[in-house]
Amino acid sequence: MEKLNKHYIDGGWVASVDGTRFAIKNPADDSILGEVTLGTALDVDRAVASASRAFETFSKTSKAERIALLSRLLGVYTNRLEEMAWAITREMGAPIDMSRTLQAGCGVDHIKSFIEVLKAHVDCETLPNGDVLYREPIGVCGLITPWNWPISQVAQKVLPALAVGATCVLKPSEYTPLSAALFAELIDEAGYPPGVFNLVFGDGPEVGSAMSRHPDIAMMSFTGSTRAGIMVSKDAADTVKRVALELGGKSPNLIFADNGKDLEARVTASVANCFQNTGQSCNAPTRMLVERSCYETVLEIASRAAADQKIGEPADPGDHIGPLFGQLQYDRVQAMIQTGLDEGARLLAGGLGKPVGFEHGWYARPTIFFDVNNQMRIAREEIFGPVLVIIPFETEEEGIAIANDTVFGLAAFLQTRDVERAKRVCAALRAGTVTINGQSTNYGSPFGGYKQSGNGREGGPFGLEDYLELKVRGGLGLTA
Repeated sequence: MEKLNKHYIDGGWVASVDGTRFAIKNPADDSILGEVTLGTALDVDRAVASASRAFETFSKTSKAERIALLSRLLGVYTNRLEEMAWAITREMGAPIDMSRTLQAGCGVDHIKSFIEVLKAHVDCETLPNGDVLYREPIGVCGLITPWNWPISQVAQKVLPALAVGATCVLKPSEYTPLSAALFAELIDEAGYPPGVFNLVFGDGPEVGSAMSRHPDIAMMSFTGSTRAGIMVSKDAADTVKRVALELGGKSPNLIFADNGKDLEARVTASVANCFQNTGQSCNAPTRMLVERSCYETVLEIASRAAADQKIGEPADPGDHIGPLFGQLQYDRVQAMIQTGLDEGARLLAGGLGKPVGFEHGWYARPTIFFDVNNQMRIAREEIFGPVLVIIPFETEEEGIAIANDTVFGLAAFLQTRDVERAKRVCAALRAGTVTINGQSTNYGSPFGGYKQSGNGREGGPFGLEDYLELKVRGGLGLTA
């Protein structure tokens, strides 16, 4: 049994001031893996005080020193990648092969990317008007990360903060503490000075709010639901701190009839992309918008793709999806599937309940609704499970209108063989990322959304900006 009863503060593991115990569960069978002690506002105070002290010296380190630290972290992380993969598989149910290559594996690529970004970063330059611009670390950063991509989001927040010379306090999801605790060990092993990185376990209402309200935290970076992001912004408003948000999505995926012979592959890949990570990705293509002239064909292809979707135990090797992360998410997904049935959407695959042979964990049936209209709740609300809705459209203009008719704007997808159409539709879509014909963006590109999908961007040089303040000075006013 894992027992995480201490927080990582000021370079060491310290007991909580007055914490409560929270069970760590295995989503594959709902067994107890261990427990984590959730902290309090007093633990946040200790962590922020530590980060504030460390900022006085760490903010003055050279770029070369910070590159060296990131390089050591890369080596340590790479050596312990297998541990990280198994931690994520155990705590949130990601299949082990996916954990190795994506869930944990992305940490290696994020570190490599930020090393290159830092090498190219310019912290002082003379502007065309003769003034001098300085880019300086913002101060102590409060970082709140989710359970669905635990290390990806930790890396996207912690690495840019440390890269520029800021210090931080991390609150990971209370549902995925194992990977976060291991990340703290890696930071320590890499040799970061005490107080530069601090970890406080806790929930949103107690620890998250204490961080957002704390007068000595200069900025908050949050990834999670839009509802929770709004609360972070409200809590942060009284101290006028900077807030960066990466929130929910209901990403459209426009399928055009001009795909021709590529239609089978594009639709099959689109269904698999929706179901990847058991549908628990904020940028998943969960609204498939299909040109009417190929609608029936797409339904046939999607039906086959759903039938071919493999389900398996997280610990088993192979290309399959695992369970949802826990009962809370399972119940939400089941409620939304029932909502779709009540709204009159038609089932192409899946439906309520668990797959045959997987009744012991929080597994959901890969589900596809068709003949959906964009006013249905299943088309407008983030379900966060293996649920796809298919909506027909008549013209390119109507497809774009439906795609943009959402409060979200995190990502969009497009399948077409027409190059000019691809450029035209991409320009019209209101989303932070557009993936065309399965060609996803690379590490180092900005990730973030329009509208209620958040503000700010993560990744690459753009990912450093939220952690920097700009200072300008004029001439020195000296004469010989």
